[in-house]
Amino acid sequence: MNMQIQGKIHATFDAAQITDRFRKREFVLELDSASRYPQYVMFQLTGDRCDALDGFDAGQEVAVEFSLRGREWTSPKGEVRFFNSLEVWSIDRVEGAAGGSAGEASSSSSSLSSAGPSGSAGGKSDDPPPPSDDDDIPF
Repeated sequence: MNMQIQGKIHATFDAAQITDRFRKREFVLELDSASRYPQYVMFQLTGDRCDALDGFDAGQEVAVEFSLRGREWTSPKGEVRFFNSLEVWSIDRVEGAAGGSAGEASSSSSSLSSAGPSGSAGGKSDDPPPPSDDDDIPF
């Protein structure tokens, strides 16, 4: 399941050769820069796709197609941990987005094309939901 998101490049890092056959390169997107609390999200490119980030600079508005990946790992001590990664399949410049927010660009990509955990596509607020008295929690 591929997802798309749009944001401004905040930082890029050099490719790292992890093993003989595995190479990765990470970058950070600033999402919702107009918000009081912008989000900085780390994405990764692997293998031959590491070079796709060449030519992009901090501050550029981009559209990213990615997959959410998760895995379980058991340490030598027997502790189980879970890891998530955002695996990038493509990254494209967004034309006409000179520092605009994710919804103002003239790219064919939408700011979020897949529904998030709440089942809605975008439209999330920075404000918490209002309190309600319709739960049965005793405190």
